[in-house]
Amino acid sequence: MCGACKMVSKDQSIGGLIFIVCIALAIFYVVTLFHPSWMVDLGWAKDASTVQFWIVAVPVFLAFVAVMFIGAWIGWTMATTPPPKPIEEITKELEEEEKKEEAKDETPPTPAEEPKASKRKESKN
Repeated sequence: MCGACKMVSKDQSIGGLIFIVCIALAIFYVVTLFHPSWMVDLGWAKDASTVQFWIVAVPVFLAFVAVMFIGAWIGWTMATTPPPKPIEEITKELEEEEKKEEAKDETPPTPAEEPKASKRKESKN
């Protein structure tokens, strides 16, 4: 194996494969759309107009189904997600939490906490 081949990761290999398949499909599509008689010559279709119809109809159908799937997914997500709280309720909760925190900071230490606080002050000196 060559040195450059070892440097290609699995993701790069898959990306290269996807690239090649897409280019091949694009060439197949364009050639078949504008020169459908090759399929008739091989016996895969009865006439060129049928080939042209299906070469347009299949991608349109797939695109339509894909768009409908995305729309259904968005609808499902919206239908199953609970509504958010009103802004007023969120603001009220935040204000209550701030008041509780301020009240905790302002309360004097209980008698059990005072010796601990004085010991801390003594250790600092």
